[in-house]
Amino acid sequence: MNIFLTGSSGFIGRNLLELLGKKYNIFAPTHKELELLDAEAVNAYIQSKKIDIIIHTANKGGGRDTKNMMNVVEYNTRMFFNLARNSQFIKKMIHLGSGAEYSKQRDLKKIKENDFDKYVPPDDYGFVKYMCSKYIEKSDNIINLRLFAVYGKYENYRYKFISNAIVKNLFSIPITINQNVYFDYLYIDDLIRIIEYFINNKNKYNIYNCTRGIATDLISLANIINEISDNPSEIIIINKGLNKEYSANNSRLLDELGKFKFTTYKGAIKCLFKFYKSIINKIDIKEIEEDKYIKYCRVNKNE
Repeated sequence: MNIFLTGSSGFIGRNLLELLGKKYNIFAPTHKELELLDAEAVNAYIQSKKIDIIIHTANKGGGRDTKNMMNVVEYNTRMFFNLARNSQFIKKMIHLGSGAEYSKQRDLKKIKENDFDKYVPPDDYGFVKYMCSKYIEKSDNIINLRLFAVYGKYENYRYKFISNAIVKNLFSIPITINQNVYFDYLYIDDLIRIIEYFINNKNKYNIYNCTRGIATDLISLANIINEISDNPSEIIIINKGLNKEYSANNSRLLDELGKFKFTTYKGAIKCLFKFYKSIINKIDIKEIEEDKYIKYCRVNKNE
């Protein structure tokens, strides 16, 4: 089985390559080796490598470090369709979508797949993912795994909350929360196991909410970090109340996976502590102290 992985240098792609690279024949070309915006080059690559499965993780935008990035719609749309137009040559394409497809301008509480298309996302990133979903709905062999909040090693610890809070704790810096909020976090190792399931099994549906199915607030996560740490951090809350929840109903996914055991927060955070301790000398403490990305956190002023 030949697997074509896009975005192998990113957070999810890097973990995929590391965890599945020894089990599968994975082609993970760099940007210099293959320009995903070049339709003919993508077509030639897929056919020449006799690709069976595409896992599309390459992405532009959606994070606090890309807030003002231009051409998000065109860039991501072209990448997706340059891959999707080759679906007749492959067995399956696995696309990583986003809860932003449901429109994040409101509370998303245990939202179900059937709630899709009640709103058109006003932001560029959500709109791109929305358009891809509309196409996938009618596809024969493309799966959309809608991600809400994925965490783990190789994520951007400068602003991704769990990793950022662990790093702050290691440097004895207070853990700062702009406003408390409930997220449906999924550990990266669990996501890889889910993707591997869909590599090897026939799917019943085209679209799945890919989440743990349990919303957890940031203060509770900070408390778990303090519980594990030898030196608990001060927890600072800047704005009172709760921000808009971001969680999903994952019953469709669980019905398909069967008996699937998710990694506990405590178990995953212990692994992340070990990882960040191993690279502590490579982390710029001044950048962590500056915490410049926290200003991009949206605040629910109605609370």
